[in-house]
Amino acid sequence: MTPQTLIMAVALLGGIGFFMGRHRALSSADHDPRLLHSRPHYYGGFVCLMTLVPAMLSLAIWVLVQPMVVSSLAGGLVSPQSIPNGSSLGLIMSDVVRMAQALTMAAAQGVIDMDALGDAGDAPAQMADILNAVGIAVGSDMTPDMVQSAMEMVRLTAIGDWAMTIVVGAIALIGFGYSMARMTKSFWARNAVERFILVTLISAAAIAILTTVGIVLSMVFETLRFFSLHEWADFFFGLEWAPNFRGDSALSILPLLWGTLYISVVALLVAVPIGLFSAIYLAEYAAKSTRGVAKPLLEVLAGIPTIVYGLFALITFGPLLKDIFGEGGVLGVGWMGDARSVATAGIVMGIMLIPFVSSLSDDIINAVPQSMRDGSYGLGATKSETVRQVVLPAALPGIVGAILLAASRAIGETMIVVLGAGAIARFAGNPLEALTTITTRIVSQLTGDGDFNSPETIVAFALGLTLFVLTLGLNIIALYIVRKYREQYE
Repeated sequence: MTPQTLIMAVALLGGIGFFMGRHRALSSADHDPRLLHSRPHYYGGFVCLMTLVPAMLSLAIWVLVQPMVVSSLAGGLVSPQSIPNGSSLGLIMSDVVRMAQALTMAAAQGVIDMDALGDAGDAPAQMADILNAVGIAVGSDMTPDMVQSAMEMVRLTAIGDWAMTIVVGAIALIGFGYSMARMTKSFWARNAVERFILVTLISAAAIAILTTVGIVLSMVFETLRFFSLHEWADFFFGLEWAPNFRGDSALSILPLLWGTLYISVVALLVAVPIGLFSAIYLAEYAAKSTRGVAKPLLEVLAGIPTIVYGLFALITFGPLLKDIFGEGGVLGVGWMGDARSVATAGIVMGIMLIPFVSSLSDDIINAVPQSMRDGSYGLGATKSETVRQVVLPAALPGIVGAILLAASRAIGETMIVVLGAGAIARFAGNPLEALTTITTRIVSQLTGDGDFNSPETIVAFALGLTLFVLTLGLNIIALYIVRKYREQYE
């Protein structure tokens, strides 16, 4: 039974349990709800939860663990001697998984006989025919070991699916029977259901926390592995970024950090004034009809995918800047040799960030109490003086938070800088020259067919951890500023 079918079966049993539990509780009270400890639907809800929750949790764990166990057992059939030079067991097992998928599809269509395939001496040739028939490709030459491993994976997966059905079904039935046995008028069903709800809320909070911890730990462990293969001093204090996969790479973060901060500063110089001024206008000066049209149109920018901004930077805005500042351009200064530059990516990114600054600042300014404005007007201040000396200082903590949120968004942006900033890691002060960023290099180092155990690949985790620390520092600064100014206006 597939997991989807099993989910539907367990959900059906839980639905039946709801009505049966409710009916049994009412029957124990002679169908008089006043004699029950809790309202009738709590009894049905308890049976439904006891049927669904343990079964679904066990199903989720099984679905996550089974592929790892199957892959480990099937991988033992691949002998180290059959792994070609330049490859690894991980790459071989990726092809084995594809072969197992092809076998499953072909068997479901009745195209092959698994036993005949295993007995044939030309199993790799037959497997190649099956792969072509189902449209699946593998990246390495097939060996008898790989075919045998794929067949074992299919067999173990089938056994695991049957075992999953039996175990999950048994857990659901046990929960159903246990909860039905407790359906008496004196059972505290409401308390039990509320405990379930409390545990669910705690679990949701724990998942968010544990996910963050898991992300950080994964980056930390891979970063430590990188520093065991490459000098940390070169990473933090070197001046050159030149990965070459020959063992003598220069992998310094400083040129990438310079490009990241440079492009982010240009983006903020565009986004903060425009976004903040538009927020002030919409919140304090615009008529309701104007605000009703301008604010939705401004927020449309936030819904545009970043890849579209990247294409706009690459195809339209970059060539426009080159036509102005490039050799033979309108100004004829020859400052720009390529359409990809800091200014191209920074200005387009700033346009993308305008809604973030504007919408958040607008909400924050509107949250300033009207009594503060009225008090300023009562003292004889004009509207502009009130905005400048009362409203903005009171809203400053939130505005700073909005700006730092935009800064974090700029630092972590990828697609715009990939298409608009170029891929040159260097120190340059001219905003019309091409640079690259940390996020761009992370993408470059983790794509392709590079060895995942080489420092040139796992340096991406060190870059990611550094980026995480950088954005965390921005958040700490924002929290400090918010707390400092909040004390003055509370």
